[in-house]
Amino acid sequence: MFERKTVRTPLQAALAMGDVVFHAAVRNVRLSHRNAVVGLLMNILQTMMMVAVFYVMFELLGMRGTVIRGDYLLYIMSGVFVFITHVKTMSAVAGSDAPTSPIMKHATMNTLVVTAAAALGALYTQVFSAGVLLFVYHSAVTPITFQYPAAAMGTFLLAWASGAALGMVFQAARPWWPEGVQVIMQVYSRANVILSGKMFVANMMPGFILQFFDWNPLFHIIDQGRGFIFLNYSPHYSNLFYPVACTLAFLMIGLIADFYTYRFASASWSAGK
Repeated sequence: MFERKTVRTPLQAALAMGDVVFHAAVRNVRLSHRNAVVGLLMNILQTMMMVAVFYVMFELLGMRGTVIRGDYLLYIMSGVFVFITHVKTMSAVAGSDAPTSPIMKHATMNTLVVTAAAALGALYTQVFSAGVLLFVYHSAVTPITFQYPAAAMGTFLLAWASGAALGMVFQAARPWWPEGVQVIMQVYSRANVILSGKMFVANMMPGFILQFFDWNPLFHIIDQGRGFIFLNYSPHYSNLFYPVACTLAFLMIGLIADFYTYRFASASWSAGK
């Protein structure tokens, strides 16, 4: 009633929104642990452990001869980094604050801000973790090179964007069916351990097996990313158009569903979060 309204230019409004998103993203990064540095180290350790697990699995199953000719550990990391980024971004966005959360009572907060903050927080954490591990491997073990580093980074960002877009769909659906959405997310994440194709390359897969992976946008992203990283690999059975189209479709569905859910938000939904 007694609030003084100020008229902002579009640039001022965008800068103010960016400032809020930045502080919300910092808050999301610190939520993983009271000490932000320890939280980042824990994420690096988780990523390193997954790389080590797949390294041992390849050795025990005798699958080393089926990988791309080039750096063996880089081949594993090229799949693990993209997979973790996609899944953790999806989980972060889907688990971000609901319209009925206490923080949403602040005038500057809305679902767009918390969604962008969760996605940027996940991106920062995964880029930092991947960068540290690659730097240590390059400096302490053996020098590594990417054939097209900018394009390889583009596929990494596409995995992040697709995870954020899919997370928006789950975020909008979660207030309506909390338990079911949680189960679907877990099934999707567990299935992608295999179906993301991070252990295989499309060029070496028989046609009757390839059809079980071809539906998955993450499979195309990982396979194309390896084509940009390794000199001796040119993917023939994957493309980037499909994951980009899926990302845009999930983004549109997520925005529409979020707008619809926000209109019918109820305080009683907080029990489902």
